[in-house]
Amino acid sequence: MTHSGTYGSVESGSDAKPKRGMAAMKSYVSLLLLNPCRVCETCTRDMETHALFIDAFLQNNRLDHVTQVMGYHPTYLDIFLRTQNFILRGDGPLPYDYRHFIAIMAAGRHQCSYLINLQKQEFLLQGGDQNWLKGLSKIPQKLRDLYDINKILAHRPWLLNKHHIERLTKGKDSWSLAEVVHAIVLLAHFHSLSSFVFGCGVNEELDHEGSHQTANSAGEDDIPLSSSPRTATNTSGPAAASDRDDQWHRPVPVASPVDQEVGVDTLMQRMKSLSERAEEFSQEEKTKRFEHVESQSAELSPATEPQTQLKADIGHFVEDPTYLYQDFARRGEVSIPTFRVQDYSWDDHGYSLVNRLYNDVGNLLDEKFKTAYNLTYYTMGCRQDVDTSRFRRAIWNYIQCMFGIRHDDYDYGEVNQLLERNLKAFIKLACCFPERVTKKDYDKVLREFKHSEKVHVNLMVLEARMQAELLYALRAVMQYMT
Repeated sequence: MTHSGTYGSVESGSDAKPKRGMAAMKSYVSLLLLNPCRVCETCTRDMETHALFIDAFLQNNRLDHVTQVMGYHPTYLDIFLRTQNFILRGDGPLPYDYRHFIAIMAAGRHQCSYLINLQKQEFLLQGGDQNWLKGLSKIPQKLRDLYDINKILAHRPWLLNKHHIERLTKGKDSWSLAEVVHAIVLLAHFHSLSSFVFGCGVNEELDHEGSHQTANSAGEDDIPLSSSPRTATNTSGPAAASDRDDQWHRPVPVASPVDQEVGVDTLMQRMKSLSERAEEFSQEEKTKRFEHVESQSAELSPATEPQTQLKADIGHFVEDPTYLYQDFARRGEVSIPTFRVQDYSWDDHGYSLVNRLYNDVGNLLDEKFKTAYNLTYYTMGCRQDVDTSRFRRAIWNYIQCMFGIRHDDYDYGEVNQLLERNLKAFIKLACCFPERVTKKDYDKVLREFKHSEKVHVNLMVLEARMQAELLYALRAVMQYMT
């Protein structure tokens, strides 16, 4: 079994890889329960993490790498697993094979072979038609009709409107509104999860094609994270993602003058100064500051070009691969106003609508958003008792700013105070072009932070992005209904 993510892996022999079947599951769970100390060797949290790993194994017949990496943060992992299990296996309007194929279509937009391979297996286990896996040309027309929304939601969600919803709900292969909302939740979940996979460098499972690929060390820094070679540390027991931070730390390259970032101490001082500042800005000034941050984000272009030739196992799940993220600030001749959270928010509008059309999912999503937003251990690097709320809020609001979403009560000047250019560039890559994130991108940001803290940043990327997609999609559904 292999854990791989955040640039390391822990391997035990191939005989440790979980096999499908109740006997294998009981054996594996017994190993965890009877020998907890073997797991604790590579765990930074308490037995709560181990209990969640057991639950995840029983649900999925494997302890996948995403779960292991999220194991750094058991409070979040708990609600993540409950939400993902509900939208894929719980009560809902969509058939189970449809759910997993929609997940494949969503992951395809970011060329995320890791998620595609996982969902292909689940699709077949749910009795899905093998022919569908030959490509989009083989799937039912009803599913094909969803692809336009998939493409727009993944890259330019501000273009989604009520006419896209209307086209799905009319005609021979029409969708019910409940089915549309279920599909939207699945699409947003797997678009955003692709950002997490690439942002953390999660490698393929051992039983997936490409799991043993290697790369020349000379070019290691510039290859996509989820393809980076493994640096294995052998253990005698099952691998856990929540390896101790001091075991995961590796030397990072010395920053060039251009890349130099402020240290944790300076960042803490800036947060303290901002909290003590009594100055209040007018709404007009706040709007100007938002637009300034928005225009600065547009200047952060990815260093790598998109791949024009997709891998064969990905390409047949993707239509129009050249349709990519374009900066909201450069939306051209199309007159699209900024999305003001005060006009349509998750708390006041999205939550109730999604719960009405897809029972109970709103409660789970709401808890997941709040957990990621509020998660803190009051640490920053090696410093203790730190109030990180301003830093976390700057990251969250910067992510949504890139999708044209403005929080009127927020001073976007804090973004430039607290987020270095390299960190903003990394966040933009992980949000908008996750398939292009490299190990070099990861290494040159947050150098004084622990790996668990970098995973935390990627959790906020996942959740802030997902919430942004849902806000646009649910607003379009509401406009269609009214």
